[in-house]
Amino acid sequence: MITSKLIANGIIRAIVIIIASALSIYFLYQIQSVLIYLMVALILTLIGNPFLDFFKKRLKFSHNLATITTIVIFVAIIFGIVILFVPLITSQSQNLSLLNTKEIEQNAIELINQINAFLESHHINAKKLLNFNNITSKINFGIIPNFLNSILGTISSFGMGLASVLFITFFFLKDRVLFIVGAKKLIPDSHEEQILNSLEKINHLLSRYFIGLLLQLFIVFLLYLIVLLIFGIPNAIIIAFLCAVLNIIPYIGPLIASVLAAILSMISHLGSDFQTEILPTTIYVLIGFWIVQLIDNNLSQPIIFSKSVSSHPLEIFLVILIAGFLFGILGMVIAVPLYTILKVIGKEFFPDNKIIQLLTKDI
Repeated sequence: MITSKLIANGIIRAIVIIIASALSIYFLYQIQSVLIYLMVALILTLIGNPFLDFFKKRLKFSHNLATITTIVIFVAIIFGIVILFVPLITSQSQNLSLLNTKEIEQNAIELINQINAFLESHHINAKKLLNFNNITSKINFGIIPNFLNSILGTISSFGMGLASVLFITFFFLKDRVLFIVGAKKLIPDSHEEQILNSLEKINHLLSRYFIGLLLQLFIVFLLYLIVLLIFGIPNAIIIAFLCAVLNIIPYIGPLIASVLAAILSMISHLGSDFQTEILPTTIYVLIGFWIVQLIDNNLSQPIIFSKSVSSHPLEIFLVILIAGFLFGILGMVIAVPLYTILKVIGKEFFPDNKIIQLLTKDI
């Protein structure tokens, strides 16, 4: 029989749960920077594990020396990137931030007028095709310096957290055995073997995945750089780097990279004749980028990803596509790691399921 006391207790319990949930969400929001540091440190740990094992097994380093050497490699790579790219970004942002917004607008209008003249010379009515005046009136050109300044602010804030990330990564690598021992105490005995096997396989597959991702981005960066250097685009290194980083977003990223490369190519040749220099150079750069993306999509990416996570290229494509439709760009970025984790868990806990057997036969 439901009494007023029982109802009151139920209401109080519900209120307590809601308040506790709200406080938990608020707490997680307040420490979001720490959570990001932990996530980045975890990814670095997964990347560093193969190096750690290599130093211990092949070079016979002690565990502590292997851990320190791995961290030194990370520091050297990060320091190299900072030395190479930050001065370029800083100089370019300072130049653009010092420009009068009117001057940026005039350069953009000049480029649009050249496109308009080119279309008119080929008997294409540009005014009907595109309303250039309406476009330029709606663009806030002052956003360009502000955007660059926000990028620099992000880089600065990341630099402040870099020491924290490396510190956490060091202990993740150094004390991973202690973490496993501690986890054993928290894991129910009935599922201990399954959970530990899952963690070991996930660690192995995701380590190979993130190393494969870095290798793929490095290959794309080199190919983009070659294309930009061939056609004499200024600041080729920084443009190639930014476009390569965009490749982290599957399928959409390369399209954005092509648009970015085309815009920067046109701007870099501003003042030259549109028909004889700006347009051909931009077309050649786009063709070069499309060839790079063709190579990446059909050779390097399927081979590296399918080998690293033991999945068929078509399987990876469908997973990324579905995740993109459901969760947008973020879903596409995390689709492969999350799918790999789910496959490993499925194989350990539901080994007799025929669908799981089919999907996990190579794991």
